[in-house]
Amino acid sequence: MTILDFLAQYWPRLVSGTGVTIAQFFLAAVLGIAISLAMGLMKLSQSRILRGAAITYIEIFRGTSLLVQLYWIFFVLPLFGVSIDKFTAGYVAVGMNIGAYGAELVRGGILSVPRGQWEAALAINMSPARRMWRIILPQALVNMLPPWGNLMIELLKGTALVSLISVADLMFQAKQINGSTFLSAQVFGTALVIYYILARFLVTPFMRWLERAMARKLGKV
Repeated sequence: MTILDFLAQYWPRLVSGTGVTIAQFFLAAVLGIAISLAMGLMKLSQSRILRGAAITYIEIFRGTSLLVQLYWIFFVLPLFGVSIDKFTAGYVAVGMNIGAYGAELVRGGILSVPRGQWEAALAINMSPARRMWRIILPQALVNMLPPWGNLMIELLKGTALVSLISVADLMFQAKQINGSTFLSAQVFGTALVIYYILARFLVTPFMRWLERAMARKLGKV
């Protein structure tokens, strides 16, 4: 079967799987960014309890496999009375994992803001919360965005693991088609191209646009 014949026959399933992959990516990204911000700020907190909680979270989720975390959330939590449907378990696992890595980017970005900016905000009697949201975080975000672009691509690739708990994403559809046709080159070649297109022509341009937009907003370009 030629690649054109293959696509003509199986494109609806591949498009459907791609839609699920995009949904998983978007939801995991939202969750991961929220966790990153919370854990990054908590790790900089003067409270030992908050700092300890953040360090524990980051070390656990960075130090263990995403696949194991995914299995824990979907297969083990129900044993403790917490049942999560497979679609939700997928993006929650990926988002929580990426959040641990993103927390270090948030922390590093905040610490990279020149000390003079902190002192200037303090000099005009800003509260700590207002100082962080109005002065420090916007500047830290510009420093964080380039590595966040790489992290978002890693997140996209990480969503492929949700197929292992039967979430009908692109990789799940590819494996199902391959199991019935044994057209491995066509199936996984097409999946490879789709993942590349998503990363190269959707995620990367958006992150670069966001970098330029934030830089313009702060008058750095």
